[in-house]
Amino acid sequence: MQQKTTEILEKIKAVIGKEEQLSPSPFMNWLKPVAVAAEYGSLTFEYEIRREMTNPMGNLHGGIIAGIIDDIMGATVYSLGKSDYFVTVNLSVDYFAPAVFGDIVHAKTKVIKEGRKVINVECELWLPAKKRLLAKASSNLMRVR
Repeated sequence: MQQKTTEILEKIKAVIGKEEQLSPSPFMNWLKPVAVAAEYGSLTFEYEIRREMTNPMGNLHGGIIAGIIDDIMGATVYSLGKSDYFVTVNLSVDYFAPAVFGDIVHAKTKVIKEGRKVINVECELWLPAKKRLLAKASSNLMRVR
């Protein structure tokens, strides 16, 4: 069976493993994601934790974790190739473990339900070097015109 694809998804696949500006979003480009995997309804991006992403204790800032998660969820919905925009209407994040300056983390998304007006997405943020789940989130993104 042939996998579903879109033009945007193919563009993401073309830059897997490369440091590319993946988005028209200045915030996403500031995060400097590197695409690791891409398929319809699921993206995996890698992020290197820079000093400006940490809190005073030297851990990855919770707001940056939420930002990474929200941004890759938006990219996942964008990669579905919809003609309308979708915006986050809620975001629930559970934090489990810290990451620090220099760590490489992976964010992996999965579309749970793709409706016409609302798309539900989940995301897990992992520290692969320690096989540790850092955070898990769910979100609904709503279509706007």
